[in-house]
Amino acid sequence: MTTNNFTPTELAVLNLIKEQPLTSFQILKKVESIPMILVLYTIIDDLKSKGIVKSFVEQNVKYHYVA
Repeated sequence: MTTNNFTPTELAVLNLIKEQPLTSFQILKKVESIPMILVLYTIIDDLKSKGIVKSFVEQNVKYHYVA
């Protein structure tokens, strides 16, 4: 994964979820440059479409992680 293709906000999200899977709410609370959840959903969707991020559901909670 080269870092040249990502925005600083995307990199912040990726750096968080490469350590451990996190929920959208957990990511939102830790990345100050994301003002609201809809912005985060757009970022996650973009990263998913690039094949970099995947998600799973456990006990009705969705977690995101680096694939």
